[in-house]
Amino acid sequence: MKVLALGGCGAMGAMAVRTAATLRGVHEIVVADRDLAAAQALAHELADSGADAHACRVDVTDRAALHRVFAEADVVLNTVGPYYRFGLSVLRAAIDTGTHYLDICDDWEPTVQMLDFDDDARAAGVCAIIGMGASPGVSNLLAARAARELDSLADIYTAWPVDVPTMTGADTQLTGPDGTPTAAAVHWMQQISGTVAVVRAGDIVREPPLRPVTLAVPGGRAGTAYTVGHPEPVTLRRTLAPSGTAANLMVITPGTAAYLDGLRTDLDRGTLTNESAAVALAEPTMRRGLRSMVRSVGFKSPGTLPPFFAVAYGSKNGDPHAVLAHLDGGASLSEGAALTDDMARATGIPLALSLAQLVDGVAIRPGVHPPEGIIDIDRFFDDLAAHLDPERQRGRVVVEQCPIGTLPPVGRRDHGLSWCRVRE
Repeated sequence: MKVLALGGCGAMGAMAVRTAATLRGVHEIVVADRDLAAAQALAHELADSGADAHACRVDVTDRAALHRVFAEADVVLNTVGPYYRFGLSVLRAAIDTGTHYLDICDDWEPTVQMLDFDDDARAAGVCAIIGMGASPGVSNLLAARAARELDSLADIYTAWPVDVPTMTGADTQLTGPDGTPTAAAVHWMQQISGTVAVVRAGDIVREPPLRPVTLAVPGGRAGTAYTVGHPEPVTLRRTLAPSGTAANLMVITPGTAAYLDGLRTDLDRGTLTNESAAVALAEPTMRRGLRSMVRSVGFKSPGTLPPFFAVAYGSKNGDPHAVLAHLDGGASLSEGAALTDDMARATGIPLALSLAQLVDGVAIRPGVHPPEGIIDIDRFFDDLAAHLDPERQRGRVVVEQCPIGTLPPVGRRDHGLSWCRVRE
């Protein structure tokens, strides 16, 4: 299979390319980027990978160029963001040329529009898997794994870490080599401002981000996380049909939450753009730092919540039940760090492992799919464990569950089942 890696020179794209080059069934990789020299350097690095690698220059804003290079490929790996700017046009080009497609789209607005391309993708025989990184991506699969333990699903939350102590050595990659904000940083500013999509009473609503959600989860853990705009609520509503709430959360310290809240205020006032806010995030001023210190007293701690998890609340055998699914990270993993300690690894590796399922026919069905709608969950986590921890060769997902009544009483909320330890 011939793979076109669009934006393959970026940190996440390069990690996906390096992993994809080792997959059986991938015989050719084209590293496509605006920076031809960087693309050529990466292709040269992959000379002994087993796949034939070469480079080409492509600008995603050039529709004719996209169609030309897509028509020569079997599948596109698209890591060019922010997706609220470029996601729709790139997916459209893939459908128009009959090219299978995977991306790491982490903006909820284009996710809704991409899913509307489903009929066109089916008619073209194109399999498109959107949002297959860490969050969204791994988080969706954790959510589906947790929900699998329940007979009926009321609420589901996915959560990812920002700056909690377990993320030693984390690389948030706020600026690129040239000092300008990364697409990930610009995306983040988009998703902490304005209104974002969450699910309430089973329906999508829009509300301001950075709302506190205090959770008690199996294992005796409890703490507060904060809402952020992400695709998970949009897609989980379609695939898992929760009757209550679905939201994506940041596990974040009070000081950083307060700093983001200050940026959100200025973004909503129009005194900052997404780009200038991303600069302010990467290079905090003393004024903003002092202001966030004052604000931080109004924000709560993440407590003992896991850094990266999904938790589902619902019914099992007629009784209210809670299920937590999270990655079992730690020093035993190869390369010395948990997956979520490095954004490039956390995003690029899952993308490539999902490509493996498309290449060998496990996850290839015409249409536009979120990860949990097409990826074989057990196979994915087995592959992830084998990639991160080749010596132990065992699954790295921990599933914990308990009756809701045994959770710490952090708050009571009617779910139509009984009550749950959740407060918003």
